[in-house]
Amino acid sequence: MTNEQITYLVFGIVLVLAIIVDLGLFTKKNQTISLKNALYTSIFWIVLGLGFAVFVWFEDGKTYAIEYISAYLMEKSLSIDNIFVFILIFSAFNVKEQFFGRVLFAGVLMAIIFRIIFITVGVALVERFEWILYIFGAFLLYTGVKMFVADEDGEKDPHDYTAYKWIKKVIPMVPHDGNGKYVVRENGKRKYTILFVVVLMLAFIDIVFAVDSIPAVMGISREPMVIYTSNIFAVLGLRSLFFLLRGAADKFDYLQQGIAVVLVFIGLKMLGAHWLNQWISKDQQVVLSLAVIVLCISVSIWYSIHKKKKGVPEEVEDGTIDL
Repeated sequence: MTNEQITYLVFGIVLVLAIIVDLGLFTKKNQTISLKNALYTSIFWIVLGLGFAVFVWFEDGKTYAIEYISAYLMEKSLSIDNIFVFILIFSAFNVKEQFFGRVLFAGVLMAIIFRIIFITVGVALVERFEWILYIFGAFLLYTGVKMFVADEDGEKDPHDYTAYKWIKKVIPMVPHDGNGKYVVRENGKRKYTILFVVVLMLAFIDIVFAVDSIPAVMGISREPMVIYTSNIFAVLGLRSLFFLLRGAADKFDYLQQGIAVVLVFIGLKMLGAHWLNQWISKDQQVVLSLAVIVLCISVSIWYSIHKKKKGVPEEVEDGTIDL
């Protein structure tokens, strides 16, 4: 077996075990995940994701390992932004906390399937039509600028999403959660509950995010192994990350701007690849990408915390907030 085949084999084994253990055995019916459990599980997934980079380093070389780390951090950052939309959807559809785990279980599985499909199609297109990379670059540049100036206060109600309006037209729905069921029978007819609708919404949202994230990771690496593994490892931690961040959604006000700068950087890098390759070696570009990603994400998180501490309203002695 080649080194690449060994890497795929190890990754496949880890992926199957991850789905069985974390998404299967740990997703008990009507289980509420504690913050402590979510923290430990999130740390485990991050350690596992970064630990895979060590394996890639020894098996496939330093360049691929650094590309993997860069792509993984990029995808992980985007997944945090993804989580905030998930939180908004759960709140809008009044999903009970006891059903969070089961809904996320189905949502993460669908996300993995869609990511594999999107990556396969994207890689095939780039291999056949390399000029598509310039379209990806322009798209990332546009997306990054738009994301940077977006007004988060004007967040759209999930009931107004095009996906939800389409779902309402296509499938027969009931306005309740079916006590944890996805499908119920009313008057002898098969109907779908709010929980099923939320699962579909999570899948649609991940497709939207994949449109940004997959071109972005292709701007970091053209190696399919790096693209597949970094994406899937980032997605695997979504469930625990949701439980960890759902009470801290307002603590990362400027993360979006940090991600936007990274997308603009990768977009410019893809558009200027011809000239960049003449001045900077492949290894230097890989290190530069990693440095920019780490710097932008770290600074945006630090600034979010720092700004939030200075910007929160002060409490007066009687416990009310002084406006």
